[in-house]
Amino acid sequence: MNVVGTDHCPFLWEQKLMGKEDFSKIPNGHPAVEHRMELLFSEGVKTGKITLNKFVEVTSTNAAKIFGMFPRKGTISIGADADLVVFDPNKKHTISAKTHHMNVDYSAYEGWELTGKIETVLLRGKVAIDAGETKVAKGYGQFIKRGKTAF
Repeated sequence: MNVVGTDHCPFLWEQKLMGKEDFSKIPNGHPAVEHRMELLFSEGVKTGKITLNKFVEVTSTNAAKIFGMFPRKGTISIGADADLVVFDPNKKHTISAKTHHMNVDYSAYEGWELTGKIETVLLRGKVAIDAGETKVAKGYGQFIKRGKTAF
């Protein structure tokens, strides 16, 4: 395993049902980006299927290398962007469409109990998310031009 990502497509359940009679009409993808890191930690690291180092590789370092953004992204080092998460490895929580922040009315992981929760997200060194609340203004994101792959 080199990298983990999602085909995050937050179609509403009603939109997904367009393919009820013809699967070719189902909009592709599913909403998962909000829970990707926590799912992989809980179901991978906590169950002993992957190491903590592998978790960091497949969620951060390798993606930055594949997309030619390393070492600006994917590492904690001088000159990097300081995109970090503060993660509580022991916090238990349950995934639910009622509590997630994605603009979608269902979760394929509804009711899953996880161990490990992102508490704070820093984007370019600034607190962007804290305790589930957005702390940066709309438009704070920044386009990063891809470079050559670092693999």
